[in-house]
Amino acid sequence: MRITRRTKAMAFFIVLGTCLVAAAIALNVTWIIFHWRQVVPLVLGIILFGLLIAGLVINTIFLVREIRRNEQQDSFLNAITHELKTPIASIRLYLQTLESRPVEETQRREFYRIMLEDTDRLLGSVEQVLKASQVRQGARQNWQEVDFGAVVRDALELARLRQHLSDEALHFGSALTDGITVMGNAEELRTAVFNLFDNAIKYSGDKKKIVVDILAPNIDTVSLRVCDRGVGIQPKELKRIFKRFYRAPNSLTRDVKGTGLGLFIVRSIARRHGGDAYAESQGIGLGSTFTMRLPRIYRA
Repeated sequence: MRITRRTKAMAFFIVLGTCLVAAAIALNVTWIIFHWRQVVPLVLGIILFGLLIAGLVINTIFLVREIRRNEQQDSFLNAITHELKTPIASIRLYLQTLESRPVEETQRREFYRIMLEDTDRLLGSVEQVLKASQVRQGARQNWQEVDFGAVVRDALELARLRQHLSDEALHFGSALTDGITVMGNAEELRTAVFNLFDNAIKYSGDKKKIVVDILAPNIDTVSLRVCDRGVGIQPKELKRIFKRFYRAPNSLTRDVKGTGLGLFIVRSIARRHGGDAYAESQGIGLGSTFTMRLPRIYRA
């Protein structure tokens, strides 16, 4: 494994912080030994050394987090650059082909279809970045009562259409429950639901079988559960995958492109609506289950 400069820097600050804490503890013990009969200097020394040790620990943690955050941002920039450059290069190539020589009508239509798909991919990447910026602001705009079942159904049909999936590849596991209403922004909820579907599709491999369920565990809660049989997630990564820019390291997902923003947007939108989002998986190769929970408006 290649050791990056940031990895070396992180190791340096961890070692430095550990050494400084050890030195502070040694000084504290020495102080106690020499002043154990003097109450006031002993108490003041313990307090001051305790504050010094706490400050060193907090400073080391902060530095390591900043290094990790910068590394994640660099990974995001590399990913978004690829996501933007690839479709633009593809569109340019087909346009140059159409301009430079005559093309049969069938081939021309195929070129148009591919360029439209590249345009959708390009637009999707831009929308992800814009949405990630919006959800961090936390402002509640255009909130109203929303038919959550209709939002899920529309997002599922859109995902099927964009990814050219069969009904078997992405389907409801149980009958769609009508009359489940939540308070929120319909556009944001649609974005969160679609991101869950898109994530399951990307990480399901070639044989996709994704099951969607809308559950009402009690009268004031509704949950959307998306289960796939894809690459799975290591248990230690289940919480990290919802962080901004974070992408779980997995040899099975090297060819899967993305910005690391999709699940961050899902959780941010869910929490802004008073709910939450979480993931479950038994491990690599064993599939994943993503759940988004929201408060429900119940009417007897």
